[in-house]
Amino acid sequence: MDELSQMDATEQAELVRKREVTPAELVEAAIARIDALNPTLNAVVTPMFDRARLEAKGSLPPGPFAGVPFLVKDLGPQLAGVRYTEGSKFLGDFVPDHDSELVTRQRAAGLITVGKTNTPEFGIQPTTEPARFGATHNPWNLERTPGGSSGGSAAAVAAGLVPMAHGNDGGGSIRIPASCCGLFGLKPTRARNSMAPDTGEAWAGFAADHAVTRSVRDSAALLDATSGPAVGDPYFAPPPERPFADEVGIEPGRLRIAVSVSSPLATEVHPDCAAAAMETARLCESLGHDVTEAAPSMDAEEFMEAYISVVMGSTAAGMESLSLRLGRPLSPDEFEEGTWYQYESARDTRAADYVNAVGSLHATARRIATFFEDYDLLLTPTLGLPPVPLGSFQFNREDPDRALTEMLTFIPFTPLFNVTGQPAMSVPLSWNSEGLPIGSHFVGRYGDEATLFRLAAQLEEAQPWKGRKPPTSA
Repeated sequence: MDELSQMDATEQAELVRKREVTPAELVEAAIARIDALNPTLNAVVTPMFDRARLEAKGSLPPGPFAGVPFLVKDLGPQLAGVRYTEGSKFLGDFVPDHDSELVTRQRAAGLITVGKTNTPEFGIQPTTEPARFGATHNPWNLERTPGGSSGGSAAAVAAGLVPMAHGNDGGGSIRIPASCCGLFGLKPTRARNSMAPDTGEAWAGFAADHAVTRSVRDSAALLDATSGPAVGDPYFAPPPERPFADEVGIEPGRLRIAVSVSSPLATEVHPDCAAAAMETARLCESLGHDVTEAAPSMDAEEFMEAYISVVMGSTAAGMESLSLRLGRPLSPDEFEEGTWYQYESARDTRAADYVNAVGSLHATARRIATFFEDYDLLLTPTLGLPPVPLGSFQFNREDPDRALTEMLTFIPFTPLFNVTGQPAMSVPLSWNSEGLPIGSHFVGRYGDEATLFRLAAQLEEAQPWKGRKPPTSA
């Protein structure tokens, strides 16, 4: 049973199919690991142990992950009868009365949810330190951030509590924690996974749901199980030619890969992050790919002004929607100071300004798309800095732009591809001299997760990361 913590979800599901282990045993082992390590990590904020035990003893769907324990981030998808907080004091112990479509599909895949994971308030920071639940700690170094906003999920998977966990990504929130915690993290194409029934799109279409995983094959098989439109969705991603799981192990061919270690936001990039990306570029060349230094051009100031306008406006609208849903007025003493500042700033924004910001970002996306007519993939560092110390992004009302500048220096590469809707992944190929993971970031053409999965599997075979264990792990 001790070996389970190092197995991916595919391996665990295979044990169940062969009847070498029962779902109940998998769930009990995961619960034991959570009980042992969560007091140190603070990754799981809402345990669902009794419910998971009942599910494990019942009749499970014959999905690809039947009996495998799973965690769901406490932001976005909702589970009927389970507390939902979005990392905010304002929601209290609000309990939804229905499942989100994504949760229904995860359950149909055979996954057994054993708990919900920590997230910053409303997912608006690249670290996981909500005032309500406190900081989640990175299992590679407990003083460092696990990233955000899917930091609770990433810390749990990296430490071996579960083999994979749900995450979502509106500015890098799957890829950031995947890089910080040494995991594989794919943000799928816009609308690949449905947000039904409560949401048509989030953050003007920037946000996407999927997972952080230990292996490439788990990510591909899970996306097969959950993707596709639901009734009433406003739009959906182009259907794949074949199952994503079938792409794992297929030779990707000779790919044209552009590489850039310069920040598109004109911020400084840490030498460790730049070096990791260039090492990955050399690995790609050794595998037969054509690698050229190049990057799409954009107006960084115009982009960030529009992006921040949309995120702040969406956050404010979401807060007012929650107020209506809960039947309670918004009050500053129930929100973090930085969140309330965003709400106040966005509340007075004209509707026309918001629409113009979306239009500006659509124009940027069209320009970026032309770059991918000449290249199959773009390679960059995932982050501008290695995992930073916890407490690095403290809001100060006297200098409100400082924390924002620091955050953008940390995550300059990821938000652009939420705006374009393109699939992108962080691949755990490097660790620096301090033993901290450094991810390499690949971006594919719109709708083309297939190429990303093919290359990721090739990189995983060429430079395996499975055997790496953080100091704090099961």
